[in-house]
Amino acid sequence: MRHFDLVVIGSGSGDSVVAGRPREWKVALVDDAAVGFGGTCLNVGCIPTKMFVYTADLAEMAGEAKAFGLDVPAPAVRWQDIRRRVFDRVDRHSAEGLHRRRAGGPDLALFEGEARFTGPKTLRVVGGETISADRFVIAAGSRPIVPDVPGLADAGFLTNETVMRLDKLPERMVILGAGAIAAEFAHVFSALGVHITVIARSGGMLIREDGDVSQLFSDLARRKWDLRERRQATRVERDGATVRVHLRGPGGAEVVEGDELLVAVGRRSNADRLNLSAAGVATHPDGRIEVDRRQRTNVPGIFALGDVSSEYQLKHVANHEARVVAHNLARPDLPIEADHRFVPHAVFTSPQIASVGLTEQRARADGVPYVVGRRDYAGIAYGWAMNDPEGFAKILADPRTGRLLGAHIIGPQASVLIQPLIQAMSLGQDALSVARGQYWIHPAMSELVENALLDLAL
Repeated sequence: MRHFDLVVIGSGSGDSVVAGRPREWKVALVDDAAVGFGGTCLNVGCIPTKMFVYTADLAEMAGEAKAFGLDVPAPAVRWQDIRRRVFDRVDRHSAEGLHRRRAGGPDLALFEGEARFTGPKTLRVVGGETISADRFVIAAGSRPIVPDVPGLADAGFLTNETVMRLDKLPERMVILGAGAIAAEFAHVFSALGVHITVIARSGGMLIREDGDVSQLFSDLARRKWDLRERRQATRVERDGATVRVHLRGPGGAEVVEGDELLVAVGRRSNADRLNLSAAGVATHPDGRIEVDRRQRTNVPGIFALGDVSSEYQLKHVANHEARVVAHNLARPDLPIEADHRFVPHAVFTSPQIASVGLTEQRARADGVPYVVGRRDYAGIAYGWAMNDPEGFAKILADPRTGRLLGAHIIGPQASVLIQPLIQAMSLGQDALSVARGQYWIHPAMSELVENALLDLAL
């Protein structure tokens, strides 16, 4: 049995731990290639989805051009070309990464296959050999949640991991779910001309966002898509090219039809596939691996990072945790801790959404004193230029100190505009210092953030 100084499970953010290891260590990288070398973000997540989103944004802008005095013909959608542009690049990058790791070197071995622990420090690669190591890093990622709906498996369905590789664009798509994945793909396919039906268990979409953001987005979704709220899928069936989803809702039973069904109800940790009980590694009730602030599991020498252990399921969090793990492996005498105080996220739908920190409903529930500053895109000069009548930035701050508690933006380039607020929270800057301690370019879109800060009653 071969022995290593370090074994890393997963080629996403885990691969950066391999790259940052002490050079004298013998390291094994184990990857099952379930989604492709490089993990979820590269192959089926962040990168390809945003390439599709950008195409959808362009198509949507063409449809809105008339309001700006431009007569632009409706885009002729070449789905195969759209798909080729995305995956020619993504697949090449994934293949190059795999080739690089296969080439390895005297101190690096790649094992291609599913991993199962057979003991505290031993691992069997399915179809291969059993290896051991002094240290393990588990970065095995996550997979789509598939709800237990009768007939779903037999009818056939898509997930975020398969929908982007459709051979042809459907005329109708039913999306089961109303969170971030559902919102992004509803935008992509509707902008390309697909009729979208969204099935939401709750009374709206993106209900984990700030209440004002969720309400506005849900209102806009009702105008663009067939949004079925407070519905429970009870059965799925396929009749030739048509998929039927049977629903139960406030008005009783109903049926929706489409050419394709996208299941987008979330993702779950892959920890349950690793036989962690053999290693003695503890997990949360939802299946995620338990880690401390140094990303250590309860078993000495075994670390975990990313979706397999994190509640956030965000690539920038996984990358941050990978840096923490790499440091703590190399410098156990000077350990550092992961900083999850102000974790931002964005939903790349239309309109774009970005958020960090407390929502207003969370602040109220926790009894946190706060004041709100809000500015609409329509209230700044560049918002006039974009003709944006509904988007806004909303900021929560401590009324005593002026420290920022949360920020939420819905509108064009929200994911970019929120960055100075993330910086302010992370560095402990108060609202007035951020608003008045620097120049803000006029008439740039960033004035939205400046004015929302100045709207705070401090």
